[in-house]
Amino acid sequence: MEILNALVDGIIVALEPLNLGLAIVGVMVGLFVGAMPGLGSVNGVAILLPFTFVIQDMTGSATSPMIFLAAIYYGAMYGGAISSITLGIPGASTAVATTFDGRPMAISGNADRALIIAALASFVGGTVSNILFTGFAPPLASVALSFGNPEIFALMLLAFATFVGLGGDDIPKTIFSICFGLVLASVGFDIVSGEPRLIFFDITGFSHGIRFLVLAIGVYGIGEMIWTINESRNKDTMSEVSFSFDRVIKGIKSFGEAWKGTAIGSALGFFVGILPAAGATPGSLMAYGVSKMTSKNPETFGKGAIDGVAAPEAANNSASTGAMLPMMTLGIPGSPTTAVLLAGMVIWGLQPGPLLFSDQPEFVWPLIGSFYISNVVALVINIAFIPLFLWMLRMPFTILAPLIFVLSLVGTFAAYQNMFDVWLMVIFGVGAFFLRVLDYPVAPAVLAIVLGPIAEPKLRQSLLLSDGDFSIFFTRPIAGPITVIAIILILLPLFKLIRDRFKKKRLA
Repeated sequence: MEILNALVDGIIVALEPLNLGLAIVGVMVGLFVGAMPGLGSVNGVAILLPFTFVIQDMTGSATSPMIFLAAIYYGAMYGGAISSITLGIPGASTAVATTFDGRPMAISGNADRALIIAALASFVGGTVSNILFTGFAPPLASVALSFGNPEIFALMLLAFATFVGLGGDDIPKTIFSICFGLVLASVGFDIVSGEPRLIFFDITGFSHGIRFLVLAIGVYGIGEMIWTINESRNKDTMSEVSFSFDRVIKGIKSFGEAWKGTAIGSALGFFVGILPAAGATPGSLMAYGVSKMTSKNPETFGKGAIDGVAAPEAANNSASTGAMLPMMTLGIPGSPTTAVLLAGMVIWGLQPGPLLFSDQPEFVWPLIGSFYISNVVALVINIAFIPLFLWMLRMPFTILAPLIFVLSLVGTFAAYQNMFDVWLMVIFGVGAFFLRVLDYPVAPAVLAIVLGPIAEPKLRQSLLLSDGDFSIFFTRPIAGPITVIAIILILLPLFKLIRDRFKKKRLA
């Protein structure tokens, strides 16, 4: 009851005209930042952090500026789905998994439905994570802290296992795709020795490694554009798009079909989000894999499955709130964006950690209250702007293709100010096209390049801890069960193959 009273008081403060206005503006800015390739929540929050000092001078409090930045964070999580669905270009790394099924839905004339599903799933994911955050912040923070290197590596292994175990008849191609992604993730300098590795042709541009956003924009922006051009054979094509109040109602009603993906994304996203160094991108990819694994029709994934949109969108919004938890309760940022928010809190004279809730309740509870408000505002604005988003799809592809190409180039350069990354993005786009022609899945490679830089140091640090003994992944109480489940999923295709051959012999 005490927590509920504190939350109500916090929501009342967050609903004050200035705070509400900052939340609305922050969400709209976040939607734009999230939808623009190359920007994302990190850039948006970092760019606008200096502006918050003006707000603090006006209000004399750190609450209002933090509400503004948190609203940008929320809006960006929603916004990433816009360009992923309408253009096939992930606005941010967190929205890559949304592209897998969101873009096929748009191509088939269901872009409005995909956008509505994404908005509602994001809202549910955000709401679930807000409730968990409100009620269980301290104990959940301690659980996250109990995840050491072996546990996090086991979790990453489980993510890989979901893709291997669900590769259908193309297991070898899936494994090849994962291995190829891991090779790309290894480019740069060795994290332990500092020695360069896989610096192809001694090109200095590879020294910083393969940046994920470069890969994502190339694969899903340039690659999708080339594929569409090849399929249309230079015909003047445009997506069949329609929008009406009846279609909105039907889209909302169809959300009931996505309850499983939404539930998986909400729970898994929050859990992964509270883990330090994880964040929303691995959470959304893992949610997509688990949703596919538990689906009755896994073959529909990648072709416009509703759960394929709902799961990652619920996960990335849930993870964004989850990442705030270790930042506020432990002083450990759960994502790059929360690292910027943490820096802001320190500048404003706040001390994140276990005592923040007891020492600064006038800051904590209005901020938590603003999470609920920003979530509602983002849902309303997102659905209200759907006609504008669909307008892009009504353009002939002869106009849309150059637009996608320019946005991809500008987005990549804006993110890193490096022409080498721009050329690399184009090469990845062409490579993705040929992989698609050869029927190789691209999603496992994307997963590998995201999780590889997280999994490798955790693996090596775990083995250093155990003097090279791999049993550490089986004997620890949390890591053990996760590792066993991952191994079972990896071996699942082999079991299926043996079973099918046994059946054929019996029939023969």
